Amino acid sequence: MRVVLAEDLFLLRDGLVRLLQAHDFEIAAAVESGPELAAALAELEPDVAVVDVRLPPTHTDEGLQCALDARRERPGLPVLVLSQHVEQLYARELLADGSGGVGYLLKDRVFDAEQFVDAVRRVAAGGTAMDPQVIQQLLARRSGDDRPLARLTPREREVLELMAQGRTNAAIAGRLVVTERAIAKHTANIFAKLGLEVSDDDNRRVLAVLAYLDHGR
Repeated sequence: MRVVLAEDLFLLRDGLVRLLQAHDFEIAAAVESGPELAAALAELEPDVAVVDVRLPPTHTDEGLQCALDARRERPGLPVLVLSQHVEQLYARELLADGSGGVGYLLKDRVFDAEQFVDAVRRVAAGGTAMDPQVIQQLLARRSGDDRPLARLTPREREVLELMAQGRTNAAIAGRLVVTERAIAKHTANIFAKLGLEVSDDDNRRVLAVLAYLDHGR
């Protein structure tokens, strides 16, 4: 699996390269700036891009914008974004096209090698990997009594949060120590209460829920 990695801090970039290589990823390019990232994504056509949001020369959202541009040129290009803090605007932009293969992790997660590598693999396979803190903020933002989210039971909110992280029903059942059938029932209730059409496509389902929570109707 070929990876383009963009991170301006040398030690972190070098560490990520070594970590990914140790898990059988091929590093197609490891770059430190927006222009280098744009060129690498255009020329190398990687299987997945792992991108820091803030890159030179602007140190604002250079990395994210390069990744979004690349996804417009190559729809569905898997992109895992790394950020120092939760930026809801960045999460919205990443999810906006609804084509899947996206992830948003805080850099703290990088230090959990298993979790980070799992996120890269999940995104590369076309799935979604959202940081739990991002999901919590999105849920908290839409938790007022006048929102459909308020109709959910505490257990349904818990299932929704795990669902939005990209977990399958089986994985959620294992995490909550209940049957997969119980999770399927909770999932159906969640979609009914949020006014969303039930789908067997896990990635499309997660993106729809996140888009609904963040934008409303």
